[in-house]
Amino acid sequence: MEHEKNADLRGVPCLLMRGGTSRGPFFLEADLPADRALRDRILLAALGSPDKRQIDGLGGAHALTSKAGIVRRSARDGVDLDFLFAQLRPDTDTVDTSANCGNMLAAVVPFALERGLVPVQGDTTTVRVLTLNTDMQCDITVQTRGGKVRYDGDARIDGVPGGAAPIAINFLDTAGSVCASLLPTGQVRDRLAVDDAFIDVTCIDNGMPMVLLRASDLGRGGDETVDQLNADGGLKAKLEGLRLRAGHLMGLGDVGAKNYPKMCLLAPPRHGGSIGTRCFIPHTCHDAIGVLAAVTVATACVLAGSVAHALAEVPEGLAPTISVEHPSGEFSVALGLDPAAPGRVVRAALLRTARLIMRGEVMVPATLWPGAAA
Repeated sequence: MEHEKNADLRGVPCLLMRGGTSRGPFFLEADLPADRALRDRILLAALGSPDKRQIDGLGGAHALTSKAGIVRRSARDGVDLDFLFAQLRPDTDTVDTSANCGNMLAAVVPFALERGLVPVQGDTTTVRVLTLNTDMQCDITVQTRGGKVRYDGDARIDGVPGGAAPIAINFLDTAGSVCASLLPTGQVRDRLAVDDAFIDVTCIDNGMPMVLLRASDLGRGGDETVDQLNADGGLKAKLEGLRLRAGHLMGLGDVGAKNYPKMCLLAPPRHGGSIGTRCFIPHTCHDAIGVLAAVTVATACVLAGSVAHALAEVPEGLAPTISVEHPSGEFSVALGLDPAAPGRVVRAALLRTARLIMRGEVMVPATLWPGAAA
């Protein structure tokens, strides 16, 4: 669509895509400003933040739909695509690119195929993607029968209606994605003060920095609804206090303005899975669970001594599938364990889906980017 050069709105090409249980616009890096501060202002305007309803942008008034992806061809040997994930919030002017999002990751290769960044390989196309946020690599396989990315199929993931074509994500190295190591405190368990007592927590990062704790230690069952937990001001205040203290223990410093570490209440499984979860991202209870949060919880389930290990029901063998129960269903993570050290995870694979929702331009105020070509 042509726009007059003196128009007060400027179009930025993008595709609006669902990735897993998240959603947001995807951009080619070349279509955004190179200056980070200016780029962030464009992203805020595109999503409509700060505004709790995001009424003036593409955001969906929720952390899961206040996200964006930026993609480019990679210059690194052995890597096809670079992906930068941006987490925005409905009611603040922050753009956080320090952590990953495994759900949005599922849409990277479909976006790249739509924009011609990578070629179709056959009935399936496997692409190696580097997540710039944490220097993490993964191989992503999508369906491309007929020479085009396919979105229709029978694969189902909890939290998304209907079926879609499966997208397989094989993470190559997730330990210590943001923190310095898998167990950033150097211990499989730590004790943190809450009120007049102490509770055990596991601080862990296998793709997502997380603080895992037993729901029962805070007087909860771990099977509460999302609405119940979001209305529980006392619980949320305790969790935030614990999160702030854990952030320093994990080498993350002051995490008050950060989206991590995520807090996760654990409970025994109730629906035939391996572990029950209620995750906060970080102040709102997640309707499901994030991809990399699920990988991290699954890892803790096989880690002797962790708070998850004592609650989990884990299949035997070196290739267990851990079923992580969450408020809207379950999330299966296929782990590969090191034969020489069975508690060490060497592979984590999972299935997601994605869909192209809209293609075009998102309109932002022209005054935000006065030097851009009309």
